[in-house]
Amino acid sequence: MTSDLGHTGGKTLSEDEDNGLDDIVTEEMLWERIPETTGLERANTYYELSARIYARGQYDEALALAETARDIYTELGAVAPADGLAQAYSAIGYNLNQLKRNSEAATAMSKAVDLLRESKSPLAIDLACTLGEWCFGAKDYEKTIECMRECVQEHLVDGNESGAANDLHLIGCAHRELGQHEKSLEAFREARALFKSLKEVINVARCDQKIAHALVELGLGEEALIAAQKSLDVFVTAHDHRRETYSLLEVGKAQILTGQEQDGLDTLERVLEIATESEWKDFEFIVEIERHIAGVLRQLGRLDEADEIERRLTSVTEVIEDE
Repeated sequence: MTSDLGHTGGKTLSEDEDNGLDDIVTEEMLWERIPETTGLERANTYYELSARIYARGQYDEALALAETARDIYTELGAVAPADGLAQAYSAIGYNLNQLKRNSEAATAMSKAVDLLRESKSPLAIDLACTLGEWCFGAKDYEKTIECMRECVQEHLVDGNESGAANDLHLIGCAHRELGQHEKSLEAFREARALFKSLKEVINVARCDQKIAHALVELGLGEEALIAAQKSLDVFVTAHDHRRETYSLLEVGKAQILTGQEQDGLDTLERVLEIATESEWKDFEFIVEIERHIAGVLRQLGRLDEADEIERRLTSVTEVIEDE
C-alpha cells in the first residue's frame, strides 16, 4: 500500500506544500489537521495517516483509519472523485491482507478495481493483478481466473507481454488447483510462448515444469518427459536447486507413465533424498514423493514396501492435511 493512489483525487500533500506549509508534513501534523478539516480534505488526511501507520506495520490501526476515510468518501457521494473512494478500498484491502483476512481483502480490493476501471484509471491494472494473486491465496480459483483473464487482455493491449505472461501463468496455476488440466496446459503454453519471445529463460522453464505436470495428469507420458527434461536442464544449468527438484519429480512421474518403472523409482528416490536432506522440511512435498514411490513399488510387485510407506504416511498426513 502506498499513498500514491490516494493523491489522485483531491488536494495532495505536495499541493499543501505549495500553499506555504512546511516541506515535511509529519504524522503529528496530520493528526492535528483532522479537527480543522471537513469533507474531502478530511478524508484525504485519514487516508494519509492510514498509509503512514501501515508503513510501520500497525495494520489494525491503519485499517480503522482507512475505513474512516472510506466512510467519508462514501458520504460525500458525487462530490468525491471515484479515485478517492478507490484509494480507501485499496488501503482496506492491503491491511486486511496483512492481517491474513484474505477473503475480506479480496472483496475490498475488488471494489477498488471496479471503481478505477469505471474511471479508466491506469492504476486499475496493477491493483487487478494484486487482486488475482489474493484470490489465489484465498483459494478462490474461479475468481482468480476471471480476474486475470481481464488483466491478460489489458496487458496485451498495452503491449506488456511480460505482464500478460505472468497473468497466464497464474491462470494456469488456478486451473491446475481446480483439476482442469487441459485448460491449465493451454494457459501454461500461452505463457511459455510469451516468455520465450522475451527470452526469459527461467520463466520458460517454470512453464515447462508445469506443462509436464499437466501432461502427466492427462496421461501423455512421452510429451511430459520431454517438457520435464527441458525444465530440468535449465534449472540444473542455473543451479536453481529448489526448482530442479520439482522438475526432477515430473521426470520421475513421466518415466513411470512411459513404462520405465525402475528408472522412475530411481529418480523419485533421488528427489526424496534431496527433499529430506533440506534443512527446512516441506512435508507436503515429501508426502507427494513418497506416495508416488509407493505407487511404483506396487507396479513392481514390491507390495510390503509400498504398504509400509503408506502406513507411515498416515501418521504424517493426520498432522498436515486440513480437517
